[in-house]
Amino acid sequence: MIEKVRLDDIELIAREAGKAVMEIYKKDFSIEYKEDNSPLTEADLMANEIICSSLEKLYPYIPIISEENKEIDYEVRKGWEYYWCIDPIDGTKEFVKKNGEFTINIALLHQNIPILGVVYAPVIDELYKAKKGEGAFKNGVPLPLKRDDNLYIIAISNSHLTQKYQEFVDNMSSVKEKKVIRKGSSLKLCMVASGDVDIYPRLSPCMEWDTAAGDAIVRESGKKIFQFETKKLLLYNKKELLNPWFVVE
Repeated sequence: MIEKVRLDDIELIAREAGKAVMEIYKKDFSIEYKEDNSPLTEADLMANEIICSSLEKLYPYIPIISEENKEIDYEVRKGWEYYWCIDPIDGTKEFVKKNGEFTINIALLHQNIPILGVVYAPVIDELYKAKKGEGAFKNGVPLPLKRDDNLYIIAISNSHLTQKYQEFVDNMSSVKEKKVIRKGSSLKLCMVASGDVDIYPRLSPCMEWDTAAGDAIVRESGKKIFQFETKKLLLYNKKELLNPWFVVE
C-alpha cells in the first residue's frame, strides 16, 4: 500500500491547504470555541476540506481521522490497517496570535505506526516530510542536519506551559550549557528531527493528530518519540485518542 502513496502528492496537498489558510491569516477572521475551550477558525475548516477531499479523491480506499471531522467509533476504526491522521491546523492558538508558528499535519499510519508524514508551516514556508525507508527532509535537505554549537537545546510549548516543564529543565543538572526555546505546534518535533533541537518534552495534553505526522518524520530521521513514564514508543489509534506525556530526542 505505501508504495502507492506518493509523498510529493501529499506535499502538494499540504501546500494547497497552506496557500488557502494564508489568505485568511492575512485578514481579520472570526473565532469560535469548542467544548474544550480550544479555538476554531474558518481556516481550520477550509484546510480540512481541502485535505480530506484531496485524499479521498486520490486514495478513496484509505479512511481518515481528522481533528475537524466527526469522531469515529473505536469499534469501527480499531481494525483499520491503514488510515490518514490529520490536523488541518496544528497550533490554532498560534494562528490566532498570528505568530507564524502553526502547521498543517498529514500522516499515514500502518498498523497504528506513522509511516509517512508531512508538516508544513506556511508563514515561514518550511516543509518537513518523510516516508518510511526513503528518509526525512526539510525543504528537500536530508535530515538530520549538523549543528556547530555546543549547546543542549530544549524545546517547550508556547501555549501549554506548566510547572512540570521547569522541573524537567531543572532536573537536567548534568547538562552544562543548555538553552530553552519556546515554539508552537509540530515544529518542536520537526526541530528535533532536523537536529536544531536536542530534546522536546511534552508534559501536557495533546491528541494523536498533533503528533502523527511529526512522529513519522522523527522516526525516519533516526530520532525517537517515547512515552514519558514507560519509555515505550507512542501508540496510535487507541480507544481514547489522547496522547500520554512524551519526550522526543
